[in-house]
Amino acid sequence: MNHSKIMTQQKKLSRLLSLDVLRGITIAGMLLVNNPGSWGALYAPLGHAEWNGLTPTDLVFPFFMFIMGVAMYMSMRKFEFKLTGSVCRKIIRRTIVIFAIGLALAWFGYFCRSIAAGKPFLTTVNNLETMRILGVMPRLALCYCAASFIACTVSFKRIPWVAAGVIVVYAIMLVLGQGYEICEENILYRIDNAVLGSNHMYHGLAVWKVLENSAFDPEGFASTLPAIAHVLIGVMCGHLIVTIKDNDERVKNLFIVGAILMIIGWLASYGLPINKNIWSPTFVLVTCGMASTLLALLIWIIDIKGYKKWSMFFETFGINPLFLYVLGGALSILFGCIKLPLGGEMVSIHNIIYKSFLLEVFGDKYLASCLYAIIFVCINWCVGYVLYKKKIYIKI
Repeated sequence: MNHSKIMTQQKKLSRLLSLDVLRGITIAGMLLVNNPGSWGALYAPLGHAEWNGLTPTDLVFPFFMFIMGVAMYMSMRKFEFKLTGSVCRKIIRRTIVIFAIGLALAWFGYFCRSIAAGKPFLTTVNNLETMRILGVMPRLALCYCAASFIACTVSFKRIPWVAAGVIVVYAIMLVLGQGYEICEENILYRIDNAVLGSNHMYHGLAVWKVLENSAFDPEGFASTLPAIAHVLIGVMCGHLIVTIKDNDERVKNLFIVGAILMIIGWLASYGLPINKNIWSPTFVLVTCGMASTLLALLIWIIDIKGYKKWSMFFETFGINPLFLYVLGGALSILFGCIKLPLGGEMVSIHNIIYKSFLLEVFGDKYLASCLYAIIFVCINWCVGYVLYKKKIYIKI
């Protein structure tokens, strides 16, 4: 295919607004579920499944990883999937930047909360010994890096087999290594403890509190393996979108792929439960299937039927996704730590909005908690809207 044809096809793809909208839905969803007024007052759909199971909240992160795979295919296509020196440097540089931002957010959160609690300054600055290493941004970085190198070094016809092989190997590892059990013999727990160390892992999973060492990282090192396969499925769907020029055909094929993945994942879940915390094989299949189906639906609504006005809110998030996610993380920390005078005492911005206003006005802690999360999303959207109107695209 000559250069002019490639450019023409890329222009057509750039008009697939549905891609940005789906990406924006996931970012808005992440900000919504990560920032309630109170973690003790969550409507059921806005909370994660404690262990096995699946809630709407469990969908937002895997949906973003799926769409990252789709976008990765379109991006790598410009370089014809050749791992040249410049492409290699670009992949490594972006991986380091995304990973470093994740570490910086973790450090910043600990620093601000420690300062707010009145701890000594030097102690708060030097918190590397207890800082969580992995998380959402580091997982994105690792999966982006691995999937990019695979896409550039493996024949595309073999990528489905690579993804399937990773999923099968991981499934065997979970079954033989008690991966679904909440115990110290859990293979994921053992690998993450050996690689990361307990001090650098997540300690917030309630179901793991039964153990003396309650560290279990839902974005751990071992469970990143199936997450790479997750992104590769997105890459394959990106290939489908690019190679099929007709939107009706795109919709049909994405629906078929989505249905197949969901059915296989659902049937397999009787032996391998769906579990986000360990990124189980069935979690990969079901969520990728749902993401593919939702993308097909959005293409039909937006790009075929032309119903676009409603989507501007999400498009705003979709054109600067990682920047707005990082902004949301930073604002969440600051809202909880910056205190302002109110009624003769110092109150955090979070509590001024949630407790002093929403809870007082509505009286229902669940409603107030949900409204706080919505307000928080809207605050971030206002920043994104300015960038959107000025056509400023911040790439990380």
